[in-house]
Amino acid sequence: MSYQPPDNVSDTPASKGRQSSDEAAHNETTVLVRGETITEQAPHSPPKATESASRKEVSEAMLKMRDRVPNLDDDADVGVLKDQIVVRDGKADLAFTGTLLASAAPSSAPKGQWQEYRIYATNGGKHVFSKVTRSVSAEAEDTHEAEVFDPSPSSVPSQLLRSARDLARSHPMTWMDAAAAFFGYDPLAKALYRKLSGQFEEHIN
Repeated sequence: MSYQPPDNVSDTPASKGRQSSDEAAHNETTVLVRGETITEQAPHSPPKATESASRKEVSEAMLKMRDRVPNLDDDADVGVLKDQIVVRDGKADLAFTGTLLASAAPSSAPKGQWQEYRIYATNGGKHVFSKVTRSVSAEAEDTHEAEVFDPSPSSVPSQLLRSARDLARSHPMTWMDAAAAFFGYDPLAKALYRKLSGQFEEHIN
């Protein structure tokens, strides 16, 4: 008596493991082990970091400003009498009619950050000192510092304070003394002073 194999047994048991999709065949590998089909996923390479993610985002407007230093947007306003607004962080902005006497910025900003110094003279005989720190980073905000020098303060406490300072000095405090106290004597401050007057220099015998 001859043996007949069952009708439901496939002649090709390994065929059930074949991929019908060309796309799946690209991503998977089929291996036959003792009549069993084992599917292994092809290794995936990690996603490449985009160039924009690997560096900080920068502001295009600030890049243009950086590329112009030491030239500033208001260089043409030096010596021009006009209404001025000087921004201050944490305090009221200063609004006055006056003249931009001088401004200075570094010749380059290799780290993407730089400072701008300005000195103004008001119609009322006061002087305004401004220091702005800028950055090309889109996440960084500009910082603004400013002070006003009044040669004749009206309040009694201010007069007493000024008198005490004058007594400690060989001469009354001038706007140039106040400018040096505000800006100091770093290279940028010295570049600013050279645009104003030789009186910032210390003369010795």
